[in-house]
Amino acid sequence: MGWTETQSRSFSARHEEEDTDDVEALLDTLEDFRSEMAERFEKLPGEVTLIVHDWPYQLTLAQPWLPLARAFAAPAARRYLAGWYSTREIHVLSASTLEERASKVPGSREALRLTPVRQYAHMVVAANNPGLPPPFTPAAFRRYLKWAWLAEGAASFFSWQVDHLRPAIARRLREGAKPSFPPSARDALLLGGTVFSLLDETAGEPACVELASSLHPGGARPAIERAFGQPFIEVEHAWRELLERP
Repeated sequence: MGWTETQSRSFSARHEEEDTDDVEALLDTLEDFRSEMAERFEKLPGEVTLIVHDWPYQLTLAQPWLPLARAFAAPAARRYLAGWYSTREIHVLSASTLEERASKVPGSREALRLTPVRQYAHMVVAANNPGLPPPFTPAAFRRYLKWAWLAEGAASFFSWQVDHLRPAIARRLREGAKPSFPPSARDALLLGGTVFSLLDETAGEPACVELASSLHPGGARPAIERAFGQPFIEVEHAWRELLERP
């Protein structure tokens, strides 16, 4: 099958012809999500191209930072690294390939199908937070790892993916050591969104937008205390209670 292109108001997509129906539905979803993010954030990315790959190796070759990010992630999270982003492009696996990638646990399929939305959320956050990539360079990737809890947490929260990741989070808590707070780069993809979920409960969505939109020069601790308006230790205690909720 040959590659073809599909357009929407704000996106273009390159994909196999056999994926056209799925891509058209995905572009509708992305347009709706773009409108929602426009109500939250001051800036949106410019023209964005979506590249849909039918095979994981194609995605890896197209986005060499992805396997590096996967190497830093906990085993329970690696399944969900099914896409990546750059300044003007989102690279993802096709809907059918994402379906095959899903596990049998509840939420896995739904979380994976939100991968393109999550990648666009990454781009919106970066457009409003100049401290975060893209573009990716060695220095930018190191900064991404340092602030992965914020970058991945915001993307998970705003893309609605965090609720579907609860079974994967439960696996991580069973199989690994006690997670750090804020989550390390190893845990950021699964646990970062829970920091934003807690902030949303505590201070509302505008506080989540504010946290996502800047990097505190003092690091994670003062960033969290400023966002929550509470001492760091109290926020950590509430976060660990959140993780234990059924």
